[in-house]
Amino acid sequence: MTSQTDQRVTRTGRRDDRGFHAKGLSVAKVGVLGSVIVGVSSIAPAYTLTSGLGPVVAEVGVQVPAVLLIGFVPMLFVLFGYRELNSEMPDSGTSFTWATRAFGPWIGWMAGWGLVASTILVLSNLAAVAVDFTFILLAQVLGDPAIADLTGILWLNLLVTGVFTAVAAWISYRGVEATQKVQVGLVAFQLLALGWYVVAALVTVAQGGGYDPQPVTLAWFDPLAASSVTALSAGVSLAIFLFWGWDVVVTMNEEAKDPKRTPGRAAILTIFVIMAVYLAVTIATLAYAGVGETGLGAGNPDNQESIFAVLSAPIMGPFAILMSIAILLSSAASLQSTMISPSRTILAMGYYRAIPDVFSRISPRFKSPSVATLAAAVTATVLYAGMRLLSENALWDTISALGLMVCFYYGLTGVAAVWYFRRTWFVNVRTALTRFLLPLVGGVALLALFAKTAIDSIDPAFGSGSAIFTTRVGADGMAEDGIGLVFVASVGILALGVVLMVVQAVKSPAFFRGETLSTAAAERETTTE
Repeated sequence: MTSQTDQRVTRTGRRDDRGFHAKGLSVAKVGVLGSVIVGVSSIAPAYTLTSGLGPVVAEVGVQVPAVLLIGFVPMLFVLFGYRELNSEMPDSGTSFTWATRAFGPWIGWMAGWGLVASTILVLSNLAAVAVDFTFILLAQVLGDPAIADLTGILWLNLLVTGVFTAVAAWISYRGVEATQKVQVGLVAFQLLALGWYVVAALVTVAQGGGYDPQPVTLAWFDPLAASSVTALSAGVSLAIFLFWGWDVVVTMNEEAKDPKRTPGRAAILTIFVIMAVYLAVTIATLAYAGVGETGLGAGNPDNQESIFAVLSAPIMGPFAILMSIAILLSSAASLQSTMISPSRTILAMGYYRAIPDVFSRISPRFKSPSVATLAAAVTATVLYAGMRLLSENALWDTISALGLMVCFYYGLTGVAAVWYFRRTWFVNVRTALTRFLLPLVGGVALLALFAKTAIDSIDPAFGSGSAIFTTRVGADGMAEDGIGLVFVASVGILALGVVLMVVQAVKSPAFFRGETLSTAAAERETTTE
């Protein structure tokens, strides 16, 4: 992956005319359309819905559309904070750099760790889904259902997962131009397959068919109809995972044609496209299958990890193979595009010496992070292997953990925007909204959701019911004591970040002294003096 000629970027401490600190990445390679394609690919609607829709249904039933709208609002509000921060500081470190500038190195480091840890966690999940649907697709093509069961062979599953991750890392290493070229066709195909699924499901229901047809009502959009606050918060946390990924377009800011404007515009377009797709697919699924816990019902626990694997055949008939291909391509495409985010954040953290500066190496040929990309790929593979050994429902548990971690670093970034721009809150109506009210509401809402769901996830019954330190298991196979695996995989990973941060501060304190990336307050004091 790396070469001996990889370069370490010289730190001049000066801003250039394109961004906050140029790090050697390629210049002016990504436009708005290209960013939107990468953003949609990173969110991966086909993959995200097949692995995330079932768990949300399990929590809130037919109130999924309401939960999607609730999850969408804080994401949109925080996005405005991202846009303002990017316009001021188009730096590939994004949350890490911005939180450091707003609150100082310690909080900034944790924001960066939250981003890196969550994206690496989802990389393993993406690879696993790609593996599952590789075997499902082979079973459909060869007409042998037994082939689909090969994904349950642990050593084979881990081997193929590693291969997918390695290929994705190789494409990402070749730079954003290679990424864009790969993504165009992959995104178009999965949107076509999802559109086919929606039309086929709604037409079937309109003709009086369906497994458990349900009339679409306004009650589906009423969050107060959820069974409990705990169920609602868990559902919203999962919904956050469904929307997560649009910030990858912001991490490419140093490579954008207009670093200060392109990322913000692309992020807004991306999140609205995704919202429309999610609502259409969710309504079609609920209308066709209902939320029952048996058979094809969307609430059936056996259908949770891959709802389309169960419903695409009865809904799309012989064309169900298109959905299998779409999910395979979606997860593989997202695996590759999502690699952009942690690699560039790790690059920035290495550049500012928040972590060992070996991670700041850039490929001189492809102008992309080299060591950072390799580190993300290897860590994702090892993390997935560990989760798979601890839980047979690793996909469900990692999704639940991801929702928590995304709430943490998105919320922190939203609040960072508010604090950083505190002297310009009320310059005009626009700044009052985009620099104060919207990111404040979005950021606080996400941090509150993080706290509530973190407490709930201590319960071993949270998520798939997997836990560690368990001594009692019920007749249903669910842990009755111990600590929930979702809590360990989210809050535990964040706690690990605190330990690593302290170790780095002792070994290399320059960043933590404000010598490599100062806070905004320190910069103003220096300027005043």
